[in-house]
Amino acid sequence: MILKLKRTPGIYLVGFMASGKSTIGKLLAWELGWSFVDVDATIEARQGCSIAEIFDTRGEEEFRRIELEAIRAQVQAIERGKPTVVALGGGAFTQPEVCDLLEDNGVSIWLDCPIDLVRARLAAQRHRPLARDPEQLMLLYDQRRPIYARAQYRIDVTGDDPKAAVDSILKLPLF
Repeated sequence: MILKLKRTPGIYLVGFMASGKSTIGKLLAWELGWSFVDVDATIEARQGCSIAEIFDTRGEEEFRRIELEAIRAQVQAIERGKPTVVALGGGAFTQPEVCDLLEDNGVSIWLDCPIDLVRARLAAQRHRPLARDPEQLMLLYDQRRPIYARAQYRIDVTGDDPKAAVDSILKLPLF
């Protein structure tokens, strides 16, 4: 295991919405015997409402502030020695403060999912505020890809088999 991961045992999954961060993260955590945290689910539990409601009533800027606080709290728990796989929201890694925090406190992995697969996964969902407009979705996807590329590792997610992605992660030179 690399020294950084020994010092701060956190694996942070980043990527666009519907790239599989939560599904893959749960399976990866199980394989490693680590805890799993979904930052969006944590925020919803603490705020008592959905991410969409926060966006609609308080705006994206307030959501990003809440998200940063939740990520900081999770990093602190990991620093205390609790090995955790963390699924971040699709926009979390776009915040420079989040990138800096994660760079110093674990390993970030980009789950790179093609837009056609993202669209197929989002087709049945209505709860994602930034996916409501198809043109905006594509623009956001294109804007975020270079930011996600700042992650320390990249895994291609080309299908709906989370085990394939987990197997690819487990082959990274982290362990």
